[in-house]
Amino acid sequence: MPAYLIQHPAEQRREDILIEDPALTLTFDSGWAVFADAQGFCLAIPSGQGAHIQRVDEHQDQEPAPQKE
Repeated sequence: MPAYLIQHPAEQRREDILIEDPALTLTFDSGWAVFADAQGFCLAIPSGQGAHIQRVDEHQDQEPAPQKE
């Protein structure tokens, strides 16, 4: 399931957000990070806010990287 951790700069004193949903998508449009699910838009963050967005789910459909010997 797609999951993203959103962290705000410390000086903004905002809570970190974990957002996840089976149909969650992230797009970037006109300076905004826009999250949407099967029902439509659910969260939009302006680029000027300085938030750090990181995908944190485990990609279950990907095989692990080959190990070096």
